[in-house]
Amino acid sequence: MFRVVREIHFSYGHRLLDYPGKCSHLHGHNARVYIEVSSERLNHEGMVMDFYQIREAVGSWIREVLDHKMILYKEDPLVPILQKAGEPIVLMDQNPTAEALAQWIFMEARKKRLPVSRVTLWETQDNSAVYHE
Repeated sequence: MFRVVREIHFSYGHRLLDYPGKCSHLHGHNARVYIEVSSERLNHEGMVMDFYQIREAVGSWIREVLDHKMILYKEDPLVPILQKAGEPIVLMDQNPTAEALAQWIFMEARKKRLPVSRVTLWETQDNSAVYHE
C-alpha cells in the first residue's frame, strides 16, 4: 500500500456546549490537517496522487467553508446572536470537536472522490484527532 499526506492549515473558532472546561467559551485555533490518501498501485506518473490535486480538492473546500469561521453546534444559543451580527458561522449537527471536524473533512474528501484513508486534525501543536474507516 502506498500513502501520501498533504498538510493544510486553517484558522477557526468554536466552543463546546455542555463541556465542563475552558472549551465551553468561544476560542480559536490555528489548525493543521493531514490528508492521507492511499492506493495499492501508483498512477501512470508513479504517484498515489499529485499533492496539488489534494490541496485543490480539499484545501479549497476548507478555505471556503471552515477557514476563519466560527464553527458551532446548530443548537448553540449564540447562533442567532452571531448571525444577527453578521459573523461568519458554520453550523454542525454535533459539538464541533476536533474529532467531529476530522470526520467532516474526511467525508468531504470522499465526496470529492479522493482515495482518502485518514484525516488527522491538529487542534494545537500537542493535540490531534484522527478519523479513518
